[in-house]
Amino acid sequence: MTINAPNRALLSAQPYTELVRGFQWQIPETFNIGAATTGFWAKADPDRIAIIDEQEDGSIREWSFLALDRLANRFANALTAAGARVGDRIGVHLPQRVETAAAHLGALKAGLITVPLFELFGEDALNFRLRTAEARFLVTSATGAALIDRDNLPSLTAVISVDGASDHALSWTDFVYPARDQFEALATRADDRAFIIFTSGTEGPPKGAVHAHRVVLGHLPGVEMPQNFMPQPGDRFWTPADWSWIGGLLDVLMPALYFGVPVIARRFAKFDPEAAFDLMARHRVRNAFLPPTALKFMAKSIERPVAGVELRSIGSGGERLGAPLQEWSQTVFGRPVNEFYGQTEVNLIISNCHEIMDIKPGFMGRAVPGHYVAIVDDKGVVLPAGEVGNFAVRRPDPVLFLEYFRLPDKTAEKFVGDWCILGDRGYRDRDGYFWFEGRNDDVISSAGYRIGPSEIEECLQTHSAVQLSGVIGRDDADRGEIVVAYVVVAKGITADKALKDKLKDHVRSRLSRHAYPREICFIDDLPMTITGKIQRGVLRQMDRRRGHDGEM
Repeated sequence: MTINAPNRALLSAQPYTELVRGFQWQIPETFNIGAATTGFWAKADPDRIAIIDEQEDGSIREWSFLALDRLANRFANALTAAGARVGDRIGVHLPQRVETAAAHLGALKAGLITVPLFELFGEDALNFRLRTAEARFLVTSATGAALIDRDNLPSLTAVISVDGASDHALSWTDFVYPARDQFEALATRADDRAFIIFTSGTEGPPKGAVHAHRVVLGHLPGVEMPQNFMPQPGDRFWTPADWSWIGGLLDVLMPALYFGVPVIARRFAKFDPEAAFDLMARHRVRNAFLPPTALKFMAKSIERPVAGVELRSIGSGGERLGAPLQEWSQTVFGRPVNEFYGQTEVNLIISNCHEIMDIKPGFMGRAVPGHYVAIVDDKGVVLPAGEVGNFAVRRPDPVLFLEYFRLPDKTAEKFVGDWCILGDRGYRDRDGYFWFEGRNDDVISSAGYRIGPSEIEECLQTHSAVQLSGVIGRDDADRGEIVVAYVVVAKGITADKALKDKLKDHVRSRLSRHAYPREICFIDDLPMTITGKIQRGVLRQMDRRRGHDGEM
């Protein structure tokens, strides 16, 4: 029997100053994400819909919280029977589908640490992350299983494929379904490790940001604000963002399950604006996280309201939207987009909420209640209103990462005293609104993804035709930025269009289909420091001067 849902929200619709004044974190000593999401609702309201899983072939299955919890329990029992121990790492390399959620939740119930992995990662990117995290288990597809280099992954004991058994993997069905569907979640501490989410590397390879179980509780007010005080009756949540990224996993999936809000599981292999509108109408989506690039593509295709699309809230983050997109959203959806801000290490800390504050084009919003956000100088001194400096968050904070996995020096570099320095620059006005000015590092923000140039450069370097390469981002109207590679070819190699295509395919297949350079420019020499580091700032200046017109 369905019962009245408990109200698990931390915020309520009231003036911003009152929200901040009355807010207090309630972080218990013990907290387990799996127990607090499906485990809670499986008892409180077992028939409530948790996930509506729509596959590419159009088939749809609705999973109740009880059914999802039982699947997670089976997976937890199967892992334990296979020798998994508390603290082991498990890679989850799947798109939006019910098995993705069950794998995370089951592993977390058993005290394991999950490593979300983007479905489009190529061989090098996937194996690097598994090796760095020393993963013992991997849940993936047949395609992903075939990319695994077992000889160079000594910690990996089992690969489980949702596509069935093969020479490379065990079958998900055979691994999971014989196990019992009851499992008592481990009483993990709120500060115990839950996720390793790899962030983009600017100098050197990507780093694994470690988050604790408390990170879900830390995200809640940052979800409630841009989603107009979720949860509300009838809420249904969808995002085209993959659940392997922090925006999909912790801005949508986990908070929605905590609130008892149904999530639509459907990620398009290639984003289709008209298909997105159709999906939102068919599934009566009320809440959406739509990355800026998705909104731009949608604005080019749709000019007026679409029958059946009745969004109650729209959140977006990753880059500024600007007045034209906000005006389009008001026309098509009948409401503005609530922009928000964060990063892998400390997410959803600044947000708009049009129900309680004015939306000013170009501004990021105000600090989400519970987070102490400031603009500081390089020594950690808080700057007065109007002065440009570093965005920073003061610890302790439940949404703040614990460390970069086994990189204590890199972790220490992120902090000045108790301030976590975010790598972005901007200012705070006298009303408490934050304004973005630019980045301190070389991370490329493209189509909602944060892409580190070092990994692309290293991939290009493995091609025999490349002597040196430098990668930068270039402003782009649709994607925010595109990846551009400047390449010095090896001696005797012809620099032509055919080579450009080969190099693009090389990165696309070995690294990722979302991070390959959309333009390659051949150059005689790269600007370097005296210590041999690529001067990407100089490359960006050169790129702007050359007018984007081809070869140099």
